[in-house]
Amino acid sequence: MRDRRADGYHALESLFVFAEDGDILHARHRDDGVITLAVEGPCGAGLSGDDDNLVIRAARNLQAATGMTAGADIRLDKRLPVASGIGGGSADAAATLRLLMRLWNITVEGAVLQDLSLSLGSDVPACLASTTQLVRGRGELLEAQALDDLSSRPMLLVNPRVGVSTASVFAGWDRIDRGPLDALDIDGLARAGRNDLEAPALLLAPVIGDVLKALQAQSPRLARMSGSGATCFALFDDGKAMAQAATALRRDHPGWWVMETRIRKS
Repeated sequence: MRDRRADGYHALESLFVFAEDGDILHARHRDDGVITLAVEGPCGAGLSGDDDNLVIRAARNLQAATGMTAGADIRLDKRLPVASGIGGGSADAAATLRLLMRLWNITVEGAVLQDLSLSLGSDVPACLASTTQLVRGRGELLEAQALDDLSSRPMLLVNPRVGVSTASVFAGWDRIDRGPLDALDIDGLARAGRNDLEAPALLLAPVIGDVLKALQAQSPRLARMSGSGATCFALFDDGKAMAQAATALRRDHPGWWVMETRIRKS
């Protein structure tokens, strides 16, 4: 976090990486222009298919922006916890835009697509490409980061199944600008990287500290809270070390959500 902008949004500076695994979207063409959403999957109970769902909003906004008369039946297999600080909803919105452009066989000009995605949320533009990026501004300033030591690196995601309000976490930020983010490599991230939202999130959900301690006990290269919480992540040098850490966490904390994955290639 760098500043609070005059328009009320926060000036971000964040390194976005994307997991190889996550939610899955399916869509079937409709000729009548109707758009429907069915939500299923292990984390589907925490999410509705109502009009305020980002997937529905993305689909209808794309339909309106392009004058498309076709519709779609969309099915979301929700595998990531809802409101967990890992951008699942934003990634789903971006995936909806990509999926429906293919389904409807349409092309949207880059600037129009950028504005459309930003209208859905600050994280959505970065999610369109889903590659490692440094994100600044409100979320519209994207700089690709080809970090070889992050690409395909084993990553463990852990959520204590405790909801944290993003608005409350942002409201608790102390507004101190601690300077630019060192995102050149994993050593720089471990040494000088930070998450300015971690402190206010810990006040709202102290269990985040327990998750971080449990991850750090597994000797990863890096462990930190993701986004506004409560999900935390740990990066490992090899898949075996990650698998051993996941086994230990599932044994010691059976109520936590744990996902083994890798960072998507840049």
